[in-house]
Amino acid sequence: MSTFAELLLNGVSLGSVYALIALGFVVIFRATEVVNFAHASLLLAGGYVTAILHDDIGFWPALLAGIAGAALVGAAVEFLVMRRYRGSDQSVLAIVTIGVDILLTTELTRRIGTDVLTLGDPWGDAVLTVGPISIAHTRIAAFVAAALLITAFLLAFRYTTWGVAMRAAAESPETAALMGVRLGRVSLGAWAVAGGLAAVAALFLTVFPTPGLERATSLAALKAFPAAILGGLDSTTGALVGGLLIGVTESLATGYQSDLTFLGRGLGDLAPYLVMLAILLIRPAGLFGTKELARV
Repeated sequence: MSTFAELLLNGVSLGSVYALIALGFVVIFRATEVVNFAHASLLLAGGYVTAILHDDIGFWPALLAGIAGAALVGAAVEFLVMRRYRGSDQSVLAIVTIGVDILLTTELTRRIGTDVLTLGDPWGDAVLTVGPISIAHTRIAAFVAAALLITAFLLAFRYTTWGVAMRAAAESPETAALMGVRLGRVSLGAWAVAGGLAAVAALFLTVFPTPGLERATSLAALKAFPAAILGGLDSTTGALVGGLLIGVTESLATGYQSDLTFLGRGLGDLAPYLVMLAILLIRPAGLFGTKELARV
């Protein structure tokens, strides 16, 4: 029972980080109706900036620089690339983001090389033990930080001018534009916010118990993609629920791998996609996604 509780707590913590990444997918999709496959490179960019600066300026300033750097990269991608294709089919825009991801990831992996970079976090390898249950301080910090950021985003999304503009743009871009909403500014803000959230997620994906930032770190965004899909690509609540569901599933599948050897190795990596497929078979729009109605 203690093993299950420990895996569950770690899964919730990991899921909250996935929720941050999934929220980035949702923010951009709601603002532009584009599935952003360049999100992995934004995550890697934020982590890289934090890693190379923490020795010189300290952890917290480096983290802020990483968040700002990833937000700037996201805004630059929107302004320099995506805006040039505005009005194109969504499938074309998605392919463009794949190209952007290849370019950015190639350059970042060239800079990282074979090194494993540490981000200089203050928690180290400290572990909190309560009875038979142990959980790393980094996992607790990840959950708290994700909860605060997601709450702040949801409040801003509901009550700020930017949030109202984004909801209007998601509901009807043409009507929003006629009412004075500047769609370009909304899109730029969405890409910047997604980049900042990805940078925070990069931190908690590379601290203890993982060794650090490496070339494969960006692949974590691929695990968060099922969270966004099964939650509903146009639902902020779905990103949160989907992230937690994927995190818990991965943690339990990895923890009980030895008891499930008949299913093969690497079940923890495969489990998120199996859950996504199972839910999409029942609810094609995701758990909280908007169902599209068609008149026949």
